[in-house]
Amino acid sequence: MGLNGPAAVDAIDFEGEGQGPSLFSGAPQSVGFNKLRKRLLRQVRQALQDFQMLKGQKRWLIGLSGGKDSYSLLAILMDLKWRGLLPVELIACNLDQGQPNFPKHVLPDYLGSIGVPHRIEYRDTYSVVTEKVPEGATYCSLCSRLRRGNLYRIAREEGCDALVLGHHREDILETFFMNFFHGGRLAGMPAKLLNDEGDLLVLRPLAYCAEDDLARFAQAMEFPIIPCDLCGSQDGLQRNAMKAMLADIEARMPGRKDAMLRALAHVNPSHLLDTKLFDFAGLNAGGSD
Repeated sequence: MGLNGPAAVDAIDFEGEGQGPSLFSGAPQSVGFNKLRKRLLRQVRQALQDFQMLKGQKRWLIGLSGGKDSYSLLAILMDLKWRGLLPVELIACNLDQGQPNFPKHVLPDYLGSIGVPHRIEYRDTYSVVTEKVPEGATYCSLCSRLRRGNLYRIAREEGCDALVLGHHREDILETFFMNFFHGGRLAGMPAKLLNDEGDLLVLRPLAYCAEDDLARFAQAMEFPIIPCDLCGSQDGLQRNAMKAMLADIEARMPGRKDAMLRALAHVNPSHLLDTKLFDFAGLNAGGSD
């Protein structure tokens, strides 16, 4: 099956063709699950095409936290690769950050059972974060920076072109509103980013995927979820407030999340207020200087 865009996914018939990659061996065979699986495959293919994520890429490092999103990302990419729709090598990587009671056996056991090339890396960033962050402050920012730095290093050591992360539609919208309300700027979470050193891409193929869909997918697939006991245990995070706000808007006006995501892809600089982005000084009535 060739690389001919998201339409290639529409042609997939799950009935009578086998389960796909080994991790789908126990997946449900219901019509509902197959529709969900196909929708996620189509959305990921659309993101790969829209942002030219496959341009020149040969080997990807998949950041695997043990949460529903990264498990789903790995499964969808493996499904596409099995179908001949993803011509890159995949290696999964979990960064064990030294959190207390972290079940070290879960990820290597699972990845080994489904035959996925992987690397488990131990770095005690937990102690650094808890030491540096004042009491009552949130850990997420420093924890994320330390994790990202280590993943960049591992990607280079593994000869990868890109670090691939499991951020989804809601992550992008929540980041946008956090910047909007708290940062005083219009910025979200890009689906494709070049790192500061200019040697690695950061890719987010789940950019169009809804968190609720990923949660249903992960539950149906019975992934061995590992909860985050660091940032996940803290109350009052700004991101949680954005998540609740977006959920309330969606409940009252269904379809608004998709509309917001479309808005991020249709920017009109002349209707904003950034003088660096649009030449307002060059606008003159009647062609006068």
